[in-house]
Amino acid sequence: MIPVVEFEGKNVAVFGMGRTGITAALALKAGGARVLAWDDNEEARAKAAAEGVPLADINRRDWRDIAALVLSPGIAHTHPAPHRVVELARLVGTPIIGDIELFARAVNALPAKIRPKIIGVTGTNGKSTTTALIGHILTVCGRDARVGGNIGLGVLGMSPPHARAIYVLELSSYQLELADSLRCDVAVFLNLTPDHLARHGGMAGYWAAKERIFRNQDETCTAIIAVDDAYTERTAMRLRLRPGAAQVVPVSASQVLGEGVSVAAGMVYDCLNANSTRIGDLQRASALPGRHNWQNAAAAYAAARALGIDGKEIFAAITTFPGLPHRMEAAGQIDRVRFINDSKATNSDAARQALSAYPKVYWIAGGVAKEGGIDDLADLFPRMAQAFLIGAAQDAFAETLAGKVPIVKCGTLETAIAAAFEAASLDPAREAIVLFSPACASFDQFRDYEQRGDAFKQGVAHLSMTLMRGAAQ
Repeated sequence: MIPVVEFEGKNVAVFGMGRTGITAALALKAGGARVLAWDDNEEARAKAAAEGVPLADINRRDWRDIAALVLSPGIAHTHPAPHRVVELARLVGTPIIGDIELFARAVNALPAKIRPKIIGVTGTNGKSTTTALIGHILTVCGRDARVGGNIGLGVLGMSPPHARAIYVLELSSYQLELADSLRCDVAVFLNLTPDHLARHGGMAGYWAAKERIFRNQDETCTAIIAVDDAYTERTAMRLRLRPGAAQVVPVSASQVLGEGVSVAAGMVYDCLNANSTRIGDLQRASALPGRHNWQNAAAAYAAARALGIDGKEIFAAITTFPGLPHRMEAAGQIDRVRFINDSKATNSDAARQALSAYPKVYWIAGGVAKEGGIDDLADLFPRMAQAFLIGAAQDAFAETLAGKVPIVKCGTLETAIAAAFEAASLDPAREAIVLFSPACASFDQFRDYEQRGDAFKQGVAHLSMTLMRGAAQ
């Protein structure tokens, strides 16, 4: 844990007792603050209390002696409307910050010579894979890498910093909005597509939140930007024109660049110096299939190079990356049918990445749809042998797919697994793919995408056992 000593002896409200809220509360407590933690959900409060978090109903007390409100990233503070605790804090001028800001202040308070390096990763899709991949590369190459933020451990739950440590942080737009002091030695911006628009007041607000990752960088820092969409390309151009800005390193998996890092037909090209050097073929990295993963790999490669690691050493580490749970994860095989768990695909653009990796799939999708649904996947409908729809979005998705893709309304994930297997097992191909890439949030039937992905894997395992028992009788 990283103790936060800035608020020693002061009252600090912490609202939202999820993973980040609990670690923030405990880090503040360890640093001597008087923590007043709360959550609207009784179950969340009970979990926090069991972990030693001091609870206090901040809705019912005077806010004038509270030094700060630490807000969990999932709680709205501007759009579509501020939560009532945010309004209480603003009434008396209490600063509103997040756990990433607490981390940044703790690091900035250290003498410069013993500060750790910070690598921040953001973007609409690919953040988790890229963050985990950078951490894997650094660890294999003998560096002291700590991976967290919006993935794995909450940032304040990681080991305390020292001069050789490297924190690799996945940073959501929600987290970046509440982080004013964060300075990333290496900042990675992967892509931008419409998502969380209601929370940010539209695309401009969402884009601005993502660009905050570069907020405190200077010419000693590196900004790695994948220039494969119009938004990120414009960000790169703007940063290049900003006086005193970080060194911009473009990366791409869709075009060969004259500088930066490119991937063409799976081959990685390093053009960070005067010459272009062919580094290796990503076809050897079995956990990173598809162009979207090539973009992730290019960004991770560039991040490790920014820390002075040799390119060949980096590539060797990339080929040993085991992949990320719930992101195009092998979930089992029954006879000729292979199951892929892509539960982390919570929007259509993320589902596009998985759908593009296979020529033909039996697609399981549905949940709580994002704005626009799956209309923008129309060019991939021919790859869908059949669609098996679940959750709140199944009727809307069925309407979109009607007359273009054979559909089955399944309602539940368990029903969809069985129906998809039955259809895929009749496919004459040597191997058939059942792809669970929901293109939706999970909150209608599951706590989060992780629980949803685990349910898919368990469902596949249960189906396999049932079929084995039936064959044995």
